Amino acid sequence: MTASSDNPAHAVESTVSVVLAWRWLRQVAALTRDDTFDGTVVDGHHRLEVDADGGWRCSHPVDEEAGQLLSIWLPWCTTSVRRGPCVIAQLGQSLDGRIATVTGASHYVTGKPSLVHLHRMRALVDAVVVGAGTVDADDPQLTVRHVEGDNPLRVVLDPRGRVPADRHVFRQPAAPTWHLVNEGVEGHGLAAHVGVKSLPPEAAGFDPARVLALLAEQGHRRILIEGGGLTISRFLEADCLDRLHSVVAPMLIGSGRPALTLPEIETLDVALRPACRHFCLGRDMLFDLDLRDRTPAES
Repeated sequence: MTASSDNPAHAVESTVSVVLAWRWLRQVAALTRDDTFDGTVVDGHHRLEVDADGGWRCSHPVDEEAGQLLSIWLPWCTTSVRRGPCVIAQLGQSLDGRIATVTGASHYVTGKPSLVHLHRMRALVDAVVVGAGTVDADDPQLTVRHVEGDNPLRVVLDPRGRVPADRHVFRQPAAPTWHLVNEGVEGHGLAAHVGVKSLPPEAAGFDPARVLALLAEQGHRRILIEGGGLTISRFLEADCLDRLHSVVAPMLIGSGRPALTLPEIETLDVALRPACRHFCLGRDMLFDLDLRDRTPAES
């Protein structure tokens, strides 16, 4: 990732800001989705060149925050969706791996910069998927209100139809919403912005691959699995995640709900060891895990 300027006298006024970098990211994501991105963004006198792995070079100086924004998100924005959905998950956790207390209190484990990061993530996907427990306990809006961008489709995984109809996603028409239930279960489809979708019942909840296939059939190919921990764990166990953003806060909860719950392993040679990058988000640390790039355990 490099930045240069052919006109140092105008470096200050030409420096790429966070606002400009964010506009470029949204543009690259849209062009890649349509399979029309040629690796270059031209914006006035600015020129951004992006390689196939998301590495970048800019014709003008880039401020530190904007540079980090480009480095975090260009690998995601440039990933092609031609051969199938691209799926990312987000976890906000304490140092000891908890996402909430035993009572479910999670507001807020991570800080404001991490919340903005999550909203950017929502703005760069077609759909955001959450489990019934998250919607019931946290009553999230699942919008991009902290950043510029479009709200994604909201998808509530609720096989038994147990989430109350008074939750934000079912009442507020800020974004189209799916209530995904088992076949034969009545969903909350009275509001104009809510559609009820159904899948065959499974013993352990919905099959993640079926959920992704249903979304892809409707043109939703960049997908965020936002929570909770059990929902993300099911998608990870089913090998249905391409990336995982784990944001770790300098906090010790000591007990409570774990970030991930996966089948037990006996030896560490079968532990997942994905390629990892890390970035500071205020006092929190973001670990960007590429789950399609796994290195073998060291001997």
